[in-house]
Amino acid sequence: MRTNITYNCPVEATIDLIGGKYKAVILWHLMGKTLRYSELHRLIPRATDKMLAQQLRELENDGLISRKVYPVVPPKTEYSLTDFGKTLVPILDAMCNWGADYLDELNIGSACCNNKL
Repeated sequence: MRTNITYNCPVEATIDLIGGKYKAVILWHLMGKTLRYSELHRLIPRATDKMLAQQLRELENDGLISRKVYPVVPPKTEYSLTDFGKTLVPILDAMCNWGADYLDELNIGSACCNNKL
């Protein structure tokens, strides 16, 4: 968790933690479940391996997700929200609701949130 950074606004702090290209989407998919790297990659197909790994590493470094590595061959890695990460659930729900309304206005459907709302 970052402790040596000064922010001028609480929104700035929030965006700094979840504002990466796929961070909010990763957090959304981890709500209420534990997923392996390959499962996350299937859920976020536009993310390159490098970008997904970077975003996961940053989320872990910031204390929002935990990573558990199993000593098996091939390696098995699972990700889940930490208690701190779970505090973002209301924000992620609000983002999903706002995005769903926006997509409805554009007549664009999305199945992403349907299983969580």
